[in-house]
Amino acid sequence: MPLKGASIVTESAVPVRRANPLWQIGKALLLLVAFVILVGLGTWQVERLQWKEGLLADIAARKDAPAVPVSAIETMAASGGDIEYRVVTAKGHYLNDKERHFLATYDGDPGYHIYTPLQLDDGRYIFVNRGFVPTDAKDPEKRQQGELTGEQTVTGLARAKLIDRPDGMPDNDLGKNIFFWKDLDVMASSVGLPKDKVLPFFIDADKTPNPAGLPIGGVTIIDLPNNHLQYAVTWYGLAVALAAIVAISWWRKRHPDAPSQ
Repeated sequence: MPLKGASIVTESAVPVRRANPLWQIGKALLLLVAFVILVGLGTWQVERLQWKEGLLADIAARKDAPAVPVSAIETMAASGGDIEYRVVTAKGHYLNDKERHFLATYDGDPGYHIYTPLQLDDGRYIFVNRGFVPTDAKDPEKRQQGELTGEQTVTGLARAKLIDRPDGMPDNDLGKNIFFWKDLDVMASSVGLPKDKVLPFFIDADKTPNPAGLPIGGVTIIDLPNNHLQYAVTWYGLAVALAAIVAISWWRKRHPDAPSQ
């Protein structure tokens, strides 16, 4: 017999909580958007992978191509073409007293890349990265044999001029002749070369040995990371995982009595 004052609640009197249809639709849309975004990111990485592989193949082909004269690279640069890593050859006289020093490493050892203006037959100049010297050989007096005189022929890779200083890079120290980034205009003006007489690109000299072994040529590093396949697998994997979670959740709601694993 129920206690006095107690109320009797029957099962039929308890309201059944049902999910708000609008919330269900909203949640489904959010999951769909997330899935589409993940698949889109994966597809974008696949496209980037194809682009990067094409770029690497193009660079490899450029490096194996016959050398072309400076005039051909100059024409290509003037028309907006990509001159990077194209094999080029030039003849002229090195202005050894105007060399510039770019802070660098070689096989883990600190030192400098030696950028020396080469005066061409037509009176113009092009800066040549002749290669690496260790810190204790920064002074040209310590590597006199490598200071080439007379007409020289240099073959190497064309390198485009940098337009702006890279983020976080310190200012070049002109007083000590130490460059932290390759500012061609400043390299030229700091040694009194007229800007309109300096070609707007560099040459990275090849591995042709220099007398007494310095500078060490062939220091160009082509390092283009290609992790796009890994990223694509990651994004597609997340999309599959999301779809699996949604599918499992949907199945359990419709089979509440099914044993869980």
